[in-house]
Amino acid sequence: MKKSSRPPTTTTHLTILLLFLLILCATIHTTTAAASSDKCASDGGTTFYCPNCNGIQVSDCSSQCDGYLFGDSNYGICYDRKLFHVADNEAGDPESHYPFLWIDIAAAIVWFLAAGVATACGVGGGGIYVPLGILLLRFPPKAASGLSQASIFGASLGGLVVNLRNRHPDEFVRDTKGSPLEGHPGKIAPYEKDSTKAEIEEDRERYLRGGDGNRRFYTRPIIDYDMALFLAPMEMAGAVLGVIVQRLFPDWLFLSFAALILAFTSYKTYVKFFAAYRKEKAKREESKLRENVAETKRMSATSSNPATVGSGGEGSSSSASGEDGENVGDGDGENDSETAAEKEVSDETQQVVETAVDLPAMEDEEDYREEYDDPKQLELRRQYLEDDSRQYPKEKLAYLVLLWAGLTAITFLKGGKGVDSVIGITCEDAGYYVLLASQFIWTLGFGAFFGYKNTRKTQDRLAVHYPFNETDVLWDFQKLRFYSFFTFLAGIVAGLIGIGGGMVLGPLMIVMGVHPSVSTATTATMILLTSSSVAVIFVMSGLVPWEYALFFFLVCLCGAYIGKTRIDAYVKRTGMASVLIGVLATIIALATVGCIVNLFLGLSSADWCLAGFNSFCSIKSDEDACDVRMLLDKPEDLFPY
Repeated sequence: MKKSSRPPTTTTHLTILLLFLLILCATIHTTTAAASSDKCASDGGTTFYCPNCNGIQVSDCSSQCDGYLFGDSNYGICYDRKLFHVADNEAGDPESHYPFLWIDIAAAIVWFLAAGVATACGVGGGGIYVPLGILLLRFPPKAASGLSQASIFGASLGGLVVNLRNRHPDEFVRDTKGSPLEGHPGKIAPYEKDSTKAEIEEDRERYLRGGDGNRRFYTRPIIDYDMALFLAPMEMAGAVLGVIVQRLFPDWLFLSFAALILAFTSYKTYVKFFAAYRKEKAKREESKLRENVAETKRMSATSSNPATVGSGGEGSSSSASGEDGENVGDGDGENDSETAAEKEVSDETQQVVETAVDLPAMEDEEDYREEYDDPKQLELRRQYLEDDSRQYPKEKLAYLVLLWAGLTAITFLKGGKGVDSVIGITCEDAGYYVLLASQFIWTLGFGAFFGYKNTRKTQDRLAVHYPFNETDVLWDFQKLRFYSFFTFLAGIVAGLIGIGGGMVLGPLMIVMGVHPSVSTATTATMILLTSSSVAVIFVMSGLVPWEYALFFFLVCLCGAYIGKTRIDAYVKRTGMASVLIGVLATIIALATVGCIVNLFLGLSSADWCLAGFNSFCSIKSDEDACDVRMLLDKPEDLFPY
């Protein structure tokens, strides 16, 4: 018997991609060692004049010249960057090098628009901000990364303000069992599928009038807090591992990885977009056709029964004497009167049967028997629905804050992202690896705890026939294993290539059937947890000018709030949730292009030299460092009093 061929799944694609990357990594490791030892090592590279310590030559302004993060290879200087700087400009002066007014204004406009679109799609936008920071703002890579984190923090905060008020797309959840959804055990079929607007309104009114008098519609927040509490720590754990791997990779290698992974993700997201768009288009056309058919039937019924136009008046008299005129003279008027009376009584009876659902007809007996089956289950269902409908679940919000606070505290103690530890430990100290292990224990333990809670919660609700819809995730061990693995993988990719996990995790959630609006809101909340702490670290370390960080934080906050509000309103009005998927795929594609551009620009500036792998633990010597307190020319400037 011939076996049916099945198309490759997302898991298969990702596995093949990972194997390819591992083979590529091993191959490159052996082929670039020689290049890094002869050609790359022989090139002295570009040096810049740093005004610190009475003037020194450095190879990297952002890490070796405190207060002068920006380098200009044309002039060979490190210079300070001032927001909207226009006055007293003198090329070659480290304190007042170039006017950047129009560049800053153009960047603010681009950041504003990008924040609204990216946040509406549930991504941070780091794949856009970092390349634009380098190409448009002329920031060095580390400063561009720090500015990107501040921008993501502002955008995700603006999105959170919107998402906290928004409700789930399914706003009319009922407390009845419903009919099982074919092919989806534990879920119910939509009540309003393939129905016209008039039929939907009538069905909702019938539902509210029925039952025990305590019926109402339920809904939920747009943010799936249970999913966020499980996936966010898994993503954070993966990001920690990704950052470790990134330290070993040269710039050209991790940019190549970024371009390859983002290109694959963009392709898969576009495939999902076209499928969702065709489905929504067919649904709109079918709904429109049903509306037209219903309107035609209504008009046909009205024209075929003119007695309903003016019952008891001139209409009925003329009808009786006109259409039945032949029978009037035949002596059958009494029978005709009885027939008309019976017809009128029949119509009234039918109307009563359709509207008075408190006294259901016999054919509806089975439906009502199911709805009132086991009052204890009904009471528990209502309790669960009431609990899930809370817009601001305080305990879940508190858990998210606890997760953020714990990871931020460990990060500050350990150091990372180019920032030194606040307690002075380095990768040469044992305490560094204790804190590194603590990051994994904290995040993975947190995720395991809420994964267990989610499975228990799902089982309790299934036991009382909770009305799960088609896009809900029914947590079990298999789902936990699947989601935790790929979320951890998404975190590794995010940490490895320096983007927010939403650009990888968002498409994964959409492919797995989560509603696009829920996916974008949930991933945006998760991004806020990671970007906020990293942004603070970057600013406190001086790796990004604080005025730029604050300004673009506010720009992205406003852009995200306004943009997401408008886009969400459009999606709700048109029902075109596939628009979010299409825009997300486009954002990832643009990020792919940005990575490729930066890759070739970096290779060009390095004379096409392929550097080898970096050392995991490299400490700057005292000779390479210059204390910012010693940058003053005169000793009395250090102690003015």
